[in-house]
Amino acid sequence: MSLVLSMAAFALASSISPGPVNLVALSSAVRFGVRVSLRHVSGATVGFTVLLVLIGLGLHEVLQRLPWLTSGIQLGGVAFLLYMAWMLVRDDGRLEVQTEMAAPSFLHGAAMQWLNPKAWMASVAGMGAFAADGATVQVLQFAAIYFVVCYLSLACWSCAGGLLRQHLRDAPRVRLFNRCMAGLLVGSAVYLLVTVV
Repeated sequence: MSLVLSMAAFALASSISPGPVNLVALSSAVRFGVRVSLRHVSGATVGFTVLLVLIGLGLHEVLQRLPWLTSGIQLGGVAFLLYMAWMLVRDDGRLEVQTEMAAPSFLHGAAMQWLNPKAWMASVAGMGAFAADGATVQVLQFAAIYFVVCYLSLACWSCAGGLLRQHLRDAPRVRLFNRCMAGLLVGSAVYLLVTVV
């Protein structure tokens, strides 16, 4: 298998698998529609790609020297996941009426990747496997491939949410769905908290 295909396969496996950013793309599309959810998808893709490039160019060495920074990022991620879960629980489930819950934005998606331990692990593992020597050309090649695969993977989650939206037409069903998504986010947060402490 060529290096490019190996990079793409790694990117697909880590991008399409369930995680907090994917769950937000799914629930955002259910709540606000696919087109609005794609802002979050775009931001998450750009945020991840920037993180990936910085890891490839040496940020991982800084984190190894400052382990408290890694713990701080993980705890920030836990807090952010709990906040997102709380917002989902509070949502009234009405699709046709504007509520105070705002759709996740481009910046929200980008920030979420920086607080997402799955993104950090994928970045470190991917760069370690495909650009361990830190060669700028390899780092940028991997980042370009990852950008495309990440965007398409997150867009698939968003499209799945759009399909679910058609079946969740009444507020009680949407509330149940939101609470299930909130439960998954809380589960992710608890898992992360256990691994940090």
